[in-house]
Amino acid sequence: MSSASVEPATSPEFVDDRPVDDSFDTTYREKQGAKPAMKLVWRNITLMGALHFAAIYSFVLVPFAKPLTWLWAAFCFLLSALGVTAGAHRLWSHRSYTATTPLRVFLAIANSMAFQNHIYEWARDHRVHHKFSETDADPHNATRGFFFSHVGWLMVRKHPDVIEKGSKLDLSDLKADPVVMFQKKYYKPSVVLMCFFIPTVVPWYFWGESLWNAYFIAAILRYTLVLNATWLVNSAAHMFGNRPYDRWINPRENRFVAFGAIGEGFHNYHHTFPYDYSTSEYGWRGNITTCFIDAVCWLGLASNCKRVSKEAILARRRRTGDGSIRSG
Repeated sequence: MSSASVEPATSPEFVDDRPVDDSFDTTYREKQGAKPAMKLVWRNITLMGALHFAAIYSFVLVPFAKPLTWLWAAFCFLLSALGVTAGAHRLWSHRSYTATTPLRVFLAIANSMAFQNHIYEWARDHRVHHKFSETDADPHNATRGFFFSHVGWLMVRKHPDVIEKGSKLDLSDLKADPVVMFQKKYYKPSVVLMCFFIPTVVPWYFWGESLWNAYFIAAILRYTLVLNATWLVNSAAHMFGNRPYDRWINPRENRFVAFGAIGEGFHNYHHTFPYDYSTSEYGWRGNITTCFIDAVCWLGLASNCKRVSKEAILARRRRTGDGSIRSG
């Protein structure tokens, strides 16, 4: 079915093309003079290196694992990815739709499986990223290179401007959400349980997979792939692709990233219209997260999906786009 003919499961709330609190702050100016010295975080460097070496080893085990373990790892990938895309990103960072308590609990559990910092910190850093994109106040400033924006930013101390601007954001909505604050309080045990224990034990208990194979494939390899899929949004989707909505900003439309990050690669659109729940004008096309949100809307678990009108999109294309017709 063509996504152009698909209507959202709930009537979307159309929002005019106007600045909102997660739009770029044009008043920000980087401080003059020498940049602060980069301080390496050797603990993070060691852990990231060990994780990726373990993930490479995991590929050796894949042919020896049971097919059900492959399917389970794929399911865990999708579940943890939704905890980031539908949860930390579209729901809590941008408030692009409203979720009931059962759905928020589900997304918080899935987010713990993703193990990419708790929702409160993830949403705070992401709002800073949008408000000060590609500046010293951007946690993963892509102008500092592919490696930095992909993973290097996690291996060094944050730039002082990131900390300063993050501390000034209004995060009252996150603080008022008991699900967010509960996950924040119990984040470490929830990660041990959801990211490592359950993905490992289920294949061993239910279909006799070895604990070794289950751990390395469903936990380590799956976790590493989800991490890199998310990181590609910060790196590749800020460097490679077209800019049909705003040619003056770095974020691009990248179908490869959209595939890996289940719909988060339509990044020029997203940075132009950050409040759109679909992060794309094309609905379900290449966007599993939008399919999921529409499904939970149909089930009555979500509502008030914000959407940009076709007229506003067309006007923006004509005014600031690069002239390309389709995304990707």
